[in-house]
Amino acid sequence: MNNFGFVRVAAAVPVIHLADCFHNVKQMKSMIDEAIEEGVEIISFPELSVTGYSCADLFFTQQLQRDALKALEELCAYTRNKPIIVLVGAPLKADNNLYNCAFVMTDGEVRGVVPKTNLPNTGEFYEKRWFTSGRAIREANGKPRIPAVELWAGEVPFGVDLIFEANNYTFGIEICEDLWSPLPPSTQLAIQGAELIFNLSSSNEVADKHTFRQHMITQQSARVHCGYIYTSSGAGESTTDVVFAGSTYIAENGDLLLEGERFQRENTISIMELDIQRLRTDRQRNTNFTKDQLGHYRRVQVAPLTHDEAADEVVPLHRTFSMHPFLPEIENQTSYCADILNIQLAALAHRWEHTHAQSIVIGVSGGLDSTLALLVAVLTADLINYDRSRVIAVTMPGFGTSDRTYHNAVKLMENLGVSIHEIPIRDMVTLHLNDIGHDINARDVTYENAQARVRTLVLMDMANKYNGLVLGTGDMSELALGWCTYNGDHMSMYGINAGIPKTLVRLLVTYAAENIFADTVRTILLDVCETPVSPELLPTDEKGDIAQLTEDKLGPYELHDFFLYYFLRYGFTREKIAFMACVAFEDKYLKEQIEHWLDLFFRRFYSQQFKRTCLPDGPKVLPLSLSPRGDLRMPSDV
Repeated sequence: MNNFGFVRVAAAVPVIHLADCFHNVKQMKSMIDEAIEEGVEIISFPELSVTGYSCADLFFTQQLQRDALKALEELCAYTRNKPIIVLVGAPLKADNNLYNCAFVMTDGEVRGVVPKTNLPNTGEFYEKRWFTSGRAIREANGKPRIPAVELWAGEVPFGVDLIFEANNYTFGIEICEDLWSPLPPSTQLAIQGAELIFNLSSSNEVADKHTFRQHMITQQSARVHCGYIYTSSGAGESTTDVVFAGSTYIAENGDLLLEGERFQRENTISIMELDIQRLRTDRQRNTNFTKDQLGHYRRVQVAPLTHDEAADEVVPLHRTFSMHPFLPEIENQTSYCADILNIQLAALAHRWEHTHAQSIVIGVSGGLDSTLALLVAVLTADLINYDRSRVIAVTMPGFGTSDRTYHNAVKLMENLGVSIHEIPIRDMVTLHLNDIGHDINARDVTYENAQARVRTLVLMDMANKYNGLVLGTGDMSELALGWCTYNGDHMSMYGINAGIPKTLVRLLVTYAAENIFADTVRTILLDVCETPVSPELLPTDEKGDIAQLTEDKLGPYELHDFFLYYFLRYGFTREKIAFMACVAFEDKYLKEQIEHWLDLFFRRFYSQQFKRTCLPDGPKVLPLSLSPRGDLRMPSDV
């Protein structure tokens, strides 16, 4: 099975009968079979799920202790020849103490037993009445006093210091209250190498507790770069004083991938894939994520049987991927866009004031990038109480300028109250091409780049004339693909959009139209967002419309932004990115199209680094950037 580093996990909540261990194990067996049918590699049941959590003083009875052990043996035998790891909670008497434990079993064997470390003993909880903390197993020097516990088939590793190594990932276990403690065991487990943390829990419900619990889980998964699988007791537990809702959460590195339905009255399984490669990437990049050499942790091998699928077969995922990973969820877009614009404004305001420039000089084409840069310049002038006339906007019609973009550029400048300069470049470019002996009818790269460089020459000279700062308009997507003219639009005195991909540029302009500007400006901005992306370097058609469409040549920007995010952020392989893109864009692009544009992305990304190596300054606004002084220090001749 080719899983590209994804591990399929399950958080299972059986409907139990309190203190009826054999009934409870019967429920678990059926859920294990269901999980195997779904290709689950590891399944976790709640805390004390063999007996039920709310047995109270029944935990002291020999009958319940004996039934729990026999039921565990029955469940363990059931896992023989099954391709799954099972985590289940049960009490265990060892060395004259009773422990609240998680049992790890696969292929008919118990591979390890982890006792609970932190026992709650306030409010509705009385665990210290029945159980001993697993912390007591270790002496002060960290060496285990009880390295193993005797079960039905012999000795088994026992302790809070166990990390389990499966076929292609590692995991650790904490139990319920452990997460709520000031220093959760999962912190040390993760530092010592556990990539997944399973929490077997019995957390009762009170109003809005689930929201707080969700935040704790996602924050812990982010703090230690782990996958966190949380399973809590549900129906069948005693309701004498409290209610258990069967909460399940699966989080990955700060993202909540799945939250199961609570208050279910039937067996429920929440299934999701966790991306081990993603976790490993972030751990490698976090140089503070190093082992505490004072800790003593034992490694336990857990090698479940593999599934029967062919080695190269790709198993469909339960999880999905956003087509636009640079964009937030719809409900968060307003605050997200506001934050980015504020970052841009703060950056430009400081640079403008620091350089004592009298003006900001910007080329305005009527396209997305220059529109966003113009809006930032205008809003920055407002922020630092400069008159908008100090924004010198220059439109430079050329051979490919369309009526639509030209009129949008002029109307936008007029309505924003900036200083307007119109400088046609056709004659300048024609003269220049004649000077270098280039046929004006040869519409090749020389023809196109000459226009870009003449425009940059005009802007730089205007900056000298008006003591100004040339504001760059190019975005991150163009820089990734090298879709800019070296020493043309590639160059400026400050690249305000350099950290923003094309899909986000469009969202920011839309946000500005709907939340900042009104009337005519809003109408223009929305039309700019609907205008096809083009460098407008080739002549328009007979109707004066754009004839040169960037995405016809490069491919859809939304695909390239997807490729860029997962390649730059996580360093994923070409094959994995292709697989994820096919999942994300299943209903929009054919696999062959995705493969074609992905090949083009990699060819251009590697070959165009020399342009990024000498980028002007520009603010970083996302967790990743292409700055040669920041996130991407890459040789130009790789």
